[in-house]
Amino acid sequence: MKHLQLFAIVLLSLQGFGQGPAGWKLEKMPADLETDFALSSLPPHVRNAATVYLLDPEKGYYIGRKGTNGFICFLVRTEWVTDEFRQDLYTAISYDPEGAKAIFPSWADAAAMRASGRFTASQIKDTMTTRFASGFYKAPARPGISYMLAPVMRTYTGEGSSRHVATFSMPHYMFYAPYLTEADIGGNSPSGGPLVLGNGKDPHGYIIVPAGSMEKAKMNTENASLLKRLIAYRSYLDPGAGEMHH
Repeated sequence: MKHLQLFAIVLLSLQGFGQGPAGWKLEKMPADLETDFALSSLPPHVRNAATVYLLDPEKGYYIGRKGTNGFICFLVRTEWVTDEFRQDLYTAISYDPEGAKAIFPSWADAAAMRASGRFTASQIKDTMTTRFASGFYKAPARPGISYMLAPVMRTYTGEGSSRHVATFSMPHYMFYAPYLTEADIGGNSPSGGPLVLGNGKDPHGYIIVPAGSMEKAKMNTENASLLKRLIAYRSYLDPGAGEMHH
């Protein structure tokens, strides 16, 4: 529950190591592992026909596997609102056809700017902030869903001086809720219920619903082999290790 509430604070953007251009280039993840990790964000019945975007550290996202059902999935490696480049962020996320059209472009643009090596983290943040403020990025035109059912994620938690990077397991569902505030749903739940990700001004806001405990346990069992591969690749992707990496 603590991770759920902290995650809501920082997922507003859902970036790498070191401040400035010196930290721009990410290491290329093995394509098979990146593909399986991205696909794990989706429920099994949607995966086979989904499009998988992979990340070229020098160009940005590209289609690694073309799907047919309109769903897409990829790994978020650049969290532009944090004003920082890091190498150790991995968040698997997916979108339905509407999210693929309306929301994915913001992730793709931030990744492409970083991959160009021409922008500092601050410049990317300023550019993205300006684009959102000007209405360059639009809200989804209809209700829809983003699945985030992967067995592990490594991203920022907390806010302000308490903000840090952590690895944890939190499979959940995100429903598009542009411009929604916590007050609109009676406040974020303190006990595992739905919560709002957004500040009332965000066209890419969400209502987040965590997977239930039994459902989470089933998902983690099904993804046990993938988790072992991820931990073998980078030990800090072990949600039980409590390891910080900078």
